[in-house]
Amino acid sequence: MLTISAAEVDQALTFPGLVETLRTAFRDGAVQPVRHHHTVERPDGEASTLLLMPAWTDFNAAGTSAGGHIGVKIVTVSPDNNAIGKPAVMGLYLLLDGTTGEPEALIDGQRLTQWRTACASALAASYLARKDASRLLIVGAGALSTFLAKAHSAVRPITAIRIWNRTPANAEKVAAGLRAEGLPASVAEDLDAELAEADIVSSATITTQPLVRGALLKPGAHVDLVGGFTPTMRESDDDAIRRARVYVDTRAGATKEAGDIVQPLAAGVLKPDAIIADLHELARGEKAGRQSDGEITLFKSVGAALEDLAAGIAVYKALKR
Repeated sequence: MLTISAAEVDQALTFPGLVETLRTAFRDGAVQPVRHHHTVERPDGEASTLLLMPAWTDFNAAGTSAGGHIGVKIVTVSPDNNAIGKPAVMGLYLLLDGTTGEPEALIDGQRLTQWRTACASALAASYLARKDASRLLIVGAGALSTFLAKAHSAVRPITAIRIWNRTPANAEKVAAGLRAEGLPASVAEDLDAELAEADIVSSATITTQPLVRGALLKPGAHVDLVGGFTPTMRESDDDAIRRARVYVDTRAGATKEAGDIVQPLAAGVLKPDAIIADLHELARGEKAGRQSDGEITLFKSVGAALEDLAAGIAVYKALKR
């Protein structure tokens, strides 16, 4: 069994390559039970969340078990970690042989999650963002922000990347790191002003108070909501939902776990049939993406076990070679 570090995940993957791997995965499908979601109460701080995300190759669709895999990701989300300088998200990914169940790889789950989450957003943007989208606003300066900037830059001609965070010093750290890699990044001081200018807004926070104000979005904007993963978390307001054509990564996940979808559904702001498509339907050409340069599109992801499985297999095969 291979033990694969974060650095080795970085070595094995590229952003354009993983976007196409995920496109194929959503087109072909996999078996992915609804993830286990548990709250771990702590008497000395904010509760943590334990997520278990299994998936395996869809042998019926493939017609054969040859080359199949089973995978499961174990993730914890501990918001208090930020106060001690540690990432809020921790995790491991276990990849197994699909026929024998033999362990094949234990992969750094935090890094795998960062790669697949950002590339799923970029995959959605390949259908939903204007082809000439050049100004990218990243809301939040957590570990995922750098990956989102790089992933979106892999599918659209980004010439300006603006980073906004409640703590400007954290935004500057992210921007400086991106500039060191040759990307045109700088700090955004006024979030509302940046929302009015951005072609793509990519938000990765765990806020419960919406930061993305729909009234400010310009015609043709694409909104990518990544951070919220519970019904109480919400990054965009009702105006964003009302003005946009709404898409999700998976209907089952988004309509149960994503506050940006669950809350508008409960309030009647969003009707179930107004969710135009998920990534399976987009990748298979069953539903249309962007229809005009002037419309606003909104994509909400909560993460799919299929994404981890596809990324884990890609890492394993690259390093095994």
